[in-house]
Amino acid sequence: MPVVVVESPAKAKTINKYLGSDYTVLASYGHVRDLPPKDGSVDPEHGFAMTWEVAADSKKHIKAIADALKNDGELILATDPDREGEAISWHLEEALRNRKAIKKDTPVSRVVFNAITKSAVTEAMKNPRQVDQDLVEAYLARRALDYLVGFNLSPVLWRKLPGAKSAGRVQSVCLRLIVEREMEIEAFRAQEYWTVKALLTSPRGQDYEARLTVLGGKKLDKFDIPNETSAELAVQAITSRDLVVKSVEAKPATRNPSAPFMTSTLQQEASRKFGFGARQTMQVAQRLYEAGHITYMRTDGIDMAPEAVMAARDAIKDRYGDAYVPGSPRMYKNKAKNAQEAHECIRPTDMTADVDGLKLRDADQRKLYDLIWKRTLASQMEAARLERTTVDISSRDSQIELRATGQVVLFDGFMKVYEEGRDDVVDDDDKRLPQIMEGETAAKKDITPEQHFTQPPPRYTEATLVKRMEELGIGRPSTYASIVTTIQDREYVRKEKNRLIPEDKGRLVTAFLTNYFRRYVGYDFTAKLEDELDDITSGDREWQDVLSRFWREFKAAIEETSELRITDVLEKINEVLEPHLFPPTEDGSDPRLCPNCGAGQLSMRTARSGGAFIGCSNYPECRYTRPFGPPGMEDGEEIGPDGKVLGEDAGDIIRVMKGRFGPYVQRGEVTEEQPKPPRASLPKGWDAAEIDLDKALMLLSLPRELGPHPDDGEMIEAGIGRYGPYVKHGRTYANLPEVDEVFTVGLNRAVDLIAQKAAKRGGSANQTPLKELGEHPERGGVVNVMDGRYGPYVKWDKVNATIPKGTEPGDVTMDMAVQLIAEREAKGGKKKTASRKKAS
Repeated sequence: MPVVVVESPAKAKTINKYLGSDYTVLASYGHVRDLPPKDGSVDPEHGFAMTWEVAADSKKHIKAIADALKNDGELILATDPDREGEAISWHLEEALRNRKAIKKDTPVSRVVFNAITKSAVTEAMKNPRQVDQDLVEAYLARRALDYLVGFNLSPVLWRKLPGAKSAGRVQSVCLRLIVEREMEIEAFRAQEYWTVKALLTSPRGQDYEARLTVLGGKKLDKFDIPNETSAELAVQAITSRDLVVKSVEAKPATRNPSAPFMTSTLQQEASRKFGFGARQTMQVAQRLYEAGHITYMRTDGIDMAPEAVMAARDAIKDRYGDAYVPGSPRMYKNKAKNAQEAHECIRPTDMTADVDGLKLRDADQRKLYDLIWKRTLASQMEAARLERTTVDISSRDSQIELRATGQVVLFDGFMKVYEEGRDDVVDDDDKRLPQIMEGETAAKKDITPEQHFTQPPPRYTEATLVKRMEELGIGRPSTYASIVTTIQDREYVRKEKNRLIPEDKGRLVTAFLTNYFRRYVGYDFTAKLEDELDDITSGDREWQDVLSRFWREFKAAIEETSELRITDVLEKINEVLEPHLFPPTEDGSDPRLCPNCGAGQLSMRTARSGGAFIGCSNYPECRYTRPFGPPGMEDGEEIGPDGKVLGEDAGDIIRVMKGRFGPYVQRGEVTEEQPKPPRASLPKGWDAAEIDLDKALMLLSLPRELGPHPDDGEMIEAGIGRYGPYVKHGRTYANLPEVDEVFTVGLNRAVDLIAQKAAKRGGSANQTPLKELGEHPERGGVVNVMDGRYGPYVKWDKVNATIPKGTEPGDVTMDMAVQLIAEREAKGGKKKTASRKKAS
């Protein structure tokens, strides 16, 4: 029987259900091969030849497929219907041929389906094809590009900016978007302006609100009322005049539904409505797809299969009636840049199945499926019909004019099911108005001036970032989630209240790249390169040609940058980031003048161990430092994900960090060469906000050697451990009463404390039993009742069995003791050792 291979076991289970016992369905568990993470995996000198390596976890999956092919004479590759799916199929076929699992006469075919339903799967099996080489070459070009950029640009970053992490081809451009938006926000200066609103009453006693639009016979622009004085004059002008309704204009309007979801719009809407990150959205959608509930979720197409359109129209008619079904189906134009990567929109496989009908248990799956189902049905529903009303109210001398706006929904249409969310909504003017007639008076009930300030551009959310990337032509549906996730995982960006904020580490990387590799983080360049990669998919370009042109210029840029001195790089970045690092002072003094020595200049510096901070040019005479970032952070600032910089010692950055088990201090950075740099936990009672460089260095110097013990010459140490401060000799630990004593205790006091601890421990060994019970009746050995730290217990050999609460030690009998010992042994109280067999 044929062997069918898909990516995931969940998908395999669903497909096996449809194909039955005539097929063997196995999972590859994603990609089976990749480029080894080392130099030379892509060779630009020999046609960009690539060295592939089978992942350790994948070897067993390839073996399982190879074993199945020994008995079954056909291989069907049924991975996902996109470029990445095509690459997995290609890798599988290549890996199996290398194992000789595929013979010359073994039929190998490729099938694709956009939905995991019985009809889609069985239809795909009737239309096999070969692996699409154009799609594979597009994958090879992207993979080689990402490798060449990462393995050539990242080392430059490490050398010039110690502590910086790797730089990806598209991730760096995405990071630039976030950093530049933050710089816009910081450079923004708010401008004050005022508006005036009036609460008016109709002759029928109904209230409505209107805003001032004309003052002194002149139409008002946004900043025409600049301050409170002007606003009060406007209020007086309205108050002193009688108002009459000048005109009432009602216009019919329609609102059409949004197109069905594609990858980017699904990510945006899930972010707006549920706060889902891009990766979370795709993980949930993947599970829905593999369960057969939705069509393939990585697509930039918005068209819908004709049979799906008709199914949607039938479902709308059954649920909501004929009035909600438009006269003809709605057609949405596909926006994909090339047809081979454009699939159908993301939609339910069964239009009649709402979220309750599927009985999904997972809360996230319920939310996302409901969103997809409603959006899909709404996209084929009748438009909403509205009536938009504009009312102009004027003084009789026409010096004052106000306007009231509102709308009435005459027919809800698609809005009965779904309305698209919006980003950063201000005011929609969609209030309902009472009945108002032209020529009637408008009585003034209240007049209110309102102060406003212009707002800076909002920080990106994952939704608005994906939307912006899509507008610029950066990235593709299959990459959005990983791009946004990667820059957060590298701690270049953090997410707070669903907004993306660049870390200082991200600013550094962006400043470096925009100054020395500006072309390669350029929006137009990246979009053009994406188009060229798409041309490979459609067979219009050769993949080696695209790579050759890129590599020739990129290699030259790398070589040129490698000659730069670190001091020159830092000075350039100081210049670029000066508005952020050294903003103007209120008194007009030099913002870069050292506040400690009053002579040195502040600048960004890096330590040998990595990481950036602000330091004085008079180092080492002046040891002033502050965390990387604007001034003021050093005074009680919150410890961020990169910690709080305390200063520098012997070329290493010293930080206080937040850890899983509490705050700690750290010397240097985590690197491949030093995955666990020197660290020391803060003792109980020490406030992380009050830790300075001297205290940190004291902690990092522990354990402290006090001198050799007078009896045996073994070194005595003082330190802070899990149970507090101590002195130690060999395996004997003696507690110190105060943490501070760790740094002051002398040798004589330590020897005395250790002797006291040894004497106490020895006395414990010779402790008098509370009750002697005699020999163990079955196994020999003395059984006694002892008094312990946590209460009385039965002791036999190396077994200590606690006596139950409420039982007096004197009441314990031998039978009771034997039972307690047996129960303790059953819980692991005594390890049994097997007797050794003699060698024959």
